[in-house]
Amino acid sequence: MLNITVSLLLSGLLLSDIRPIPSVDTEDQTQVQFNGFAKTTRYWDCCKPSCSWSANVHESKPVDSCQMNGVRRINNQAQSGCNGGPAFTCNNQQPWKVNNNLAYGFVAGSFKGGVDNSRCCTCYKLKFRNPRGKVMIVQVINTGGDLGHNHFDIQIPGGGVGVFNQGCHKQWNAPWDGWGKRYGGVGLERECDQLPWQLRDGCKFRWRFLQGADNPDVDFEQVGCPNELVSRTNCKK
Repeated sequence: MLNITVSLLLSGLLLSDIRPIPSVDTEDQTQVQFNGFAKTTRYWDCCKPSCSWSANVHESKPVDSCQMNGVRRINNQAQSGCNGGPAFTCNNQQPWKVNNNLAYGFVAGSFKGGVDNSRCCTCYKLKFRNPRGKVMIVQVINTGGDLGHNHFDIQIPGGGVGVFNQGCHKQWNAPWDGWGKRYGGVGLERECDQLPWQLRDGCKFRWRFLQGADNPDVDFEQVGCPNELVSRTNCKK
């Protein structure tokens, strides 16, 4: 009985920061649900995230963005490096592996298709269908007009610059189409060595956690944001 009690207490502590919350937005309970099936893609465009603009985040501070070195925070009114300004994605907003089955990271997200700033700074548990058994807790810090319904675009360095190819060229002198292909990025783990050393571990995440999976499908549910993510963005909803 003592062993069972200790196990239950430990399980409660491990999951205390990953709390399911109501799955339907109270603003529109008939159309937008925040659990179910979703597709994923990947990108890293170096741009200031959409959720770094105060106008897009009303209940919290906006997501941190950084100066060109990717480390020093910059004023949230600074223009994006993808539009001629000095603000870029912070280096610490790349994914990381906790163990073989759990990881944390950041995404651009949409639940209705297209730009969806209303979900800035919310968090989700992604359960990958392939490879099975992998779980990732992510925070939405960006959005985009090219996103579909229930779509998580995972921020992975070397994952492709996509629509906005200016940022990584300006910040890191990357090729104009980014590292690898403009859409999809590098195709082999060893190609991550093309990236600046500050981004290489995040690039290798696709192989070292996702086992090289290419845009795997997920089942998702909204959860409370753990401190591991909030401490890197300073945004909590």
